[in-house]
Amino acid sequence: MAKLYINPNRKMGHINPELQGHFSEHLGRCIYEGLYVGKGSDIPNVNGMRTDVVEALKEMKIPVLRWPGGCFADEYHWKDGIGDKAKRKKMINTHWGGVVEDNSFGTHEFMELCRQLGCKPYVNGNVGSGTVQEMSEWVEYMTFDGVSPMADLRKANGDEKAWVVDYFGVGNENWGCGGNMLPEYYANEYRRYQTYVRNYNPDHKIFKVACGPNGDDYEWTDTVMKKCFENCGPNHGFMDGLSLHYYTVPGEWEHKGAATKFTEKEYYETLKKTLYMNELIERHLAIMDKYDKNHDVALIVDEWGTWFDVEPGTNPGFLYQQNTMRDAMVAALNLNIFNKHCDRVKMANIAQLVNVLQSVILTEGDKMVKTPTYQVFKMFSHHQDAQLVESFVETSEVGVEDENQIPNLSESVSIGKDGKLHITIANTALNVDYDINGIMIDAAPKNVKAEIIHGPMDAYNDFDNVEVVTIKEFNCIKIDNNDIVFTIPACSIVHIEVEM
Repeated sequence: MAKLYINPNRKMGHINPELQGHFSEHLGRCIYEGLYVGKGSDIPNVNGMRTDVVEALKEMKIPVLRWPGGCFADEYHWKDGIGDKAKRKKMINTHWGGVVEDNSFGTHEFMELCRQLGCKPYVNGNVGSGTVQEMSEWVEYMTFDGVSPMADLRKANGDEKAWVVDYFGVGNENWGCGGNMLPEYYANEYRRYQTYVRNYNPDHKIFKVACGPNGDDYEWTDTVMKKCFENCGPNHGFMDGLSLHYYTVPGEWEHKGAATKFTEKEYYETLKKTLYMNELIERHLAIMDKYDKNHDVALIVDEWGTWFDVEPGTNPGFLYQQNTMRDAMVAALNLNIFNKHCDRVKMANIAQLVNVLQSVILTEGDKMVKTPTYQVFKMFSHHQDAQLVESFVETSEVGVEDENQIPNLSESVSIGKDGKLHITIANTALNVDYDINGIMIDAAPKNVKAEIIHGPMDAYNDFDNVEVVTIKEFNCIKIDNNDIVFTIPACSIVHIEVEM
């Protein structure tokens, strides 16, 4: 029997709701058809936003949404997406599929979407092909409530009151699609551009995110942190957060592997690569700590998730992939890792929200399906705005080959403002159930209830079978002499709520 130790009296940090954040890019059918159908669509909508998708995302408690990219952000010119839709510029989306982007979804539409979702906006600015003036004017357009050319332009376009922009990214992947810059060059550009991301609202400070590394590019982190902390005075590197991008790719970039037809070996390879996230976070934070000794700068994992070969017959530039129990496990492992690092990791954004990569929702015409990954985010929403507490679970190694061995269990535990304890635990093993003895240190559980996501590794929901993988009640759990005792099935994720 594996022991799960929980100390509810030792708080380890605050779990920002933004750790369960999301990302929407002008890519494939994420924005158009997925989120936005236009006011004239036969698909039920409010101001052009799909009603079914908005309601599903609200049920999942989406906390923050990143937009407009991604690689698209560094070729996006925001003035193309405001004003009369009939007069907005059309462009070719050179990064994603070579399709026409008509800019019918722009700043006003994004802010309307965030309003309907009740989530915070995270706007990504254009450093790669944009100017300082362009970025400065966009911030003014969105956030200034006084008299100015940009504020007047916003009002003329239908929004009298300025919006609150919670997060602003100064460039995206500038080491690659955002300009192929060297870290020294980007650091200097970041210092310049962020100067003009002004706080026009005295009651709300914009959280500035600098472009961080691609995976294990530790040199990028070291150089950007060093250059930005030189002669910065009290401004902690002129940044509030540094981004990190890391995708779980089981194969090679040219042949990533199929989303639904995969072997047990590929399953374990995928999870092993996912668990690399923990090492990445710890090593990048160690570098950041050399310059940011007061831990003022957060690590922001604003692109993560699985990346497989596209579904057969779909546009390769649209990155459309199905979503299985394997994806659900990837999501659970990452969210547990983020919770465990909540003292320094303050936001994370899975890629992407609808119809792209590891999405939580798939659409086809007027049909919609919630993916296994959606179910995990809904389950983990109990951790939002809670306090991480100390926990540890005994593990053993599982896998089909020596090089693909991974821990069989992953967990994180928090205590909410209502005093209830929330445990999320995943069993990565495909063929073994485990007896768990949850030992509460200096605390006694009064009542316990649980729910489970469970199924074969390749199980998925489609438009004909929408609830193959979903959250179900889990009754095989009890309190025994102040211990929480249960058996976690193979390939499952369990959430346990404990009344103290």
